[in-house]
Amino acid sequence: MCPLTLCPVNHNVHSVHLGDGAHVGNLKRIGAVWKFKAVGYDADGSVVPGGGPYTDRHNTHIPAPDAAQLSAALGEPV
Repeated sequence: MCPLTLCPVNHNVHSVHLGDGAHVGNLKRIGAVWKFKAVGYDADGSVVPGGGPYTDRHNTHIPAPDAAQLSAALGEPV
């Protein structure tokens, strides 16, 4: 897979994308913890919370919104 990128949505949320722009999740600050929330899409284009290529990494924690840290935590090359 391609390295991940983050796109700020607001102060507490960043959307997470593959290098080709595909949306694969969101990084959300919940209290003091940043959690990756996996997202997939079904054949009709409807959102599948907790789905997609990182379904097994749903709820992964990282200390701050950082693409390299998230990529490493999800097992991607940095």
